[in-house]
Amino acid sequence: MSSKKQGIILISREVIHSKGYQATSVSDIMEAAKIGKGQFYHYFQSKHDLGLAVVEDLVKDWEEQLIIGILNTSNDPVTKLQRMLQWAETSHAEMEIKYGCAMGNLAIEMSTQDEEFRIKINEFFNHWINSVADILTEMMENHQLDQSINPKKDAESIVAMIEGGILLMVSQQNIQVLRDIFEVIIQKYHLD
Repeated sequence: MSSKKQGIILISREVIHSKGYQATSVSDIMEAAKIGKGQFYHYFQSKHDLGLAVVEDLVKDWEEQLIIGILNTSNDPVTKLQRMLQWAETSHAEMEIKYGCAMGNLAIEMSTQDEEFRIKINEFFNHWINSVADILTEMMENHQLDQSINPKKDAESIVAMIEGGILLMVSQQNIQVLRDIFEVIIQKYHLD
């Protein structure tokens, strides 16, 4: 992929994250990327084409950072889950305006509007949930967790608590809300 195309995708990620996909126009992207129509349409057939490229780029980024870089490492399971929460908190603590989770926002906005978006986003969330479920299974095998938990359901609950915590943080524009929810996860799964 050309560096110019990648640059347009990265700028588009920021614009879409702050405005939403549907509220973002091709003109917004061209203005932010400082490109003309010809350049935009050289790299992308349409706004939809760009939107899918943004989702794919987000997924690739998060797969590298979260799944490969944290959850699928050789660290012990508690450390992996602690680092996952730190990763989620740090990415939002750095934002002056709390726009929320880029992937979660797109899931909410686009899953009922566009099947291609839904499938790509859903695949990522499933991969995240399955990775957390594997860690919970390992913790059960190590006798670090109660044997009665259902790793898949608990993994879905953890991801839902993270995403829901981000939503509440956005509505209150206060990262402490997210920290409080993470504290519940830490206590419930003995991550301290």
